[in-house]
Amino acid sequence: MSSRGRESQSHPYGSSVGQLIDQFATLPGIGRKSAERLAHYILSVPEPKARLLADAILAVKQSVRPCSVCYNLTENEVCSICSDSRRDKKLVCVVEQPRDVVSLEATSSFQGVYHVLQGRISPLEGVGPENLTIDALVRRVRQEGVTEIIMATNPTLEGDGTALYISNLLENENVEITRLARGIASGSVLEFANKEMLSDALQGRQRF
Repeated sequence: MSSRGRESQSHPYGSSVGQLIDQFATLPGIGRKSAERLAHYILSVPEPKARLLADAILAVKQSVRPCSVCYNLTENEVCSICSDSRRDKKLVCVVEQPRDVVSLEATSSFQGVYHVLQGRISPLEGVGPENLTIDALVRRVRQEGVTEIIMATNPTLEGDGTALYISNLLENENVEITRLARGIASGSVLEFANKEMLSDALQGRQRF
C-alpha cells in the first residue's frame, strides 16, 4: 500500500477525511497543514454548501474547454475575445497560460487577441514544442494575415527559450515580432532593483 493510502486510512477521523486531505494537498501551493484546514472547513459547512463546491468543480470540468482559435479557456467553441469584432485580429499576444490572459486583460490596455501556448518548452520536464500549441500559432500567422506577434512569455529561462524558438520559426514570415517591455517599474528605486531588471532596463532603453 502506498504511503498516501496509509495516511488516509490512519487518519483519526476515518479514511474519507484522510482522502479529502490527500486530494487538497495535491493542489498547487497547498501544503499538508493547509489541506487539513480546508478539509476541516468542508466538514464544518452545511451539506448544501459543500455540494455547491463539488457541483462547481464538476461543472467547469464538463463545460470549459480550449478555444478553437486561441486556446484560451471558454465554455463555447470560440472565446469571447476571439469572437469580439472590435478586437484587432492581426495583433496577437502570445502567453503561456490562460491565467496570463486574465492578467493582461485586467490592464484594459490591449485591444488585440491572444494565443495561449498551454505551457512553455522545458526539456527537463519533458515538455517539447510538440506538446504546445506552437504549430497552431504558425498556422494563424500564415492564414489570418497576422502583422505583429507580441511575445508575452514569462521572463524565465524556459519562457525566453520558448519565445526564441517561436521567433526562429517565424523569421521568414511577414510578421513583426516584439516582446513585452522589461526593466524598472514606474515609482521604483534603482537601489532595490536586481541586476536582471537593471540589465533589461538598459537594453530596452527608449528615447527621452
